[in-house]
Amino acid sequence: MSLRERLRTPPPISLSFAVVLTVVSILSLSFLAFNLIATRVQRMEILPTFDKFDEMQLETARTALQRRGREGLQDYLGSLDRLFGEPHYLLDARGIDLVTGVDRSKMLPPPPADKIRIRAHGHWTLAHRSPDGQYWFTAEGELGPPQIWTFLPYYFLVIGTTAVLVWLAFIGVVSPIRRIATSIGQFGQGDLTVRIRNKRRDEIGQLASTFDQMADRLERLIVSERRLLGDISHELRSPLARLKFAVKLARTSQDNKAALDRIERDVDRITSLVADIVEITFIEGDPAVQDMRPVLLGDVVDEVVRDCALEAQVRECTINLGGRIACEVIGSRELLRRAIENVLRNGIRYSPKNSEIQLSASENAREAVMTVRDFGPGVPESAIARIFDPFFRVEDARDAGSGGTGMGLSIAKRAVQLHHGTIAAENASPGLRVRITIPLAVQTSAVVEQASAGS
Repeated sequence: MSLRERLRTPPPISLSFAVVLTVVSILSLSFLAFNLIATRVQRMEILPTFDKFDEMQLETARTALQRRGREGLQDYLGSLDRLFGEPHYLLDARGIDLVTGVDRSKMLPPPPADKIRIRAHGHWTLAHRSPDGQYWFTAEGELGPPQIWTFLPYYFLVIGTTAVLVWLAFIGVVSPIRRIATSIGQFGQGDLTVRIRNKRRDEIGQLASTFDQMADRLERLIVSERRLLGDISHELRSPLARLKFAVKLARTSQDNKAALDRIERDVDRITSLVADIVEITFIEGDPAVQDMRPVLLGDVVDEVVRDCALEAQVRECTINLGGRIACEVIGSRELLRRAIENVLRNGIRYSPKNSEIQLSASENAREAVMTVRDFGPGVPESAIARIFDPFFRVEDARDAGSGGTGMGLSIAKRAVQLHHGTIAAENASPGLRVRITIPLAVQTSAVVEQASAGS
């Protein structure tokens, strides 16, 4: 990145700082909202109640004056002074104190106001005029010092609450995201074994689960590609070496036909190998580009049997089809055909003369089952687990005439796995039995929906 680009790029914002800022902003906005609510409640509810109370005191003082004169008014105002600790007055319309005769007109609001309640400069004053305008009820006093220590515990409570919320946000949001970011960074640097393993069920848990699923798939693909490249280099080494030797032989030998025949066999071998590589690459492509639709698996099985019948006849063996699959599966017709055909051709290739290859087809409420059994030599038990690996052959010395490239069963396995199915092999004594299961249409749809929800 150039210096100009760095200057244009804004500095990263820490998520922790963003969380603190968010919590503080929310608390500040909450305080502002509560303050506005309190002000409105005071204006709409509390102050009108005080006004009514002042009016009641004015009428009581007026009644005391009318009934008992100045002495009765003085007694009533004195009781208010003792009760509230501040002086109270009853003034006439001009602001003259009706008890002492002192001019207190400065306490009255300017016309046409009929009441006042102010708090300023450490002093408070209230004045309320009677409805007929003849009297004013007033009071005044000094404001006490601010009660800071009274509200201090609440300040600490707010600060403590903010700290707890920030800590919970850090533990619940920031820390998991940091772990996810660290894991992604390690995975990006080549550590394919990194997984988050988060069991949360919220969005962070979904993010972690999605990453783990992606990492599993990428690890399988990368490991598979590495193994495939190694296998390809190993498989191409021998035919290329023979091809090079055959070219030299054709240049020097008088019998060019034998050299050309060898060249043709090795070219066919390489062509077959490249075709298998292209096929397995196609199968391992993005499933979204595959032609996934309802397929009548029974029709696919019948088609494969018809296509392989001639090859079985050439090898002097027969295919015995038993059972029928009537339900549909969701998948690619071409990939399903390749999977079944590769397994069946593998059985034909290793079947002795005058034998049969048994292909049984059945279904239950959940899946379709196809079993291919030959009566050949079988596979050593130590090699059973590897016969679905790319380029694996029981006999390392096989060439194009006695065996394939070792990709047929691997292609079948990957095609079956793409359809959320299973494929397994076992010795049948004699022969080999390969079992393929494919979920039916309803079951496959449920699996696809679950996979989509997880991603």
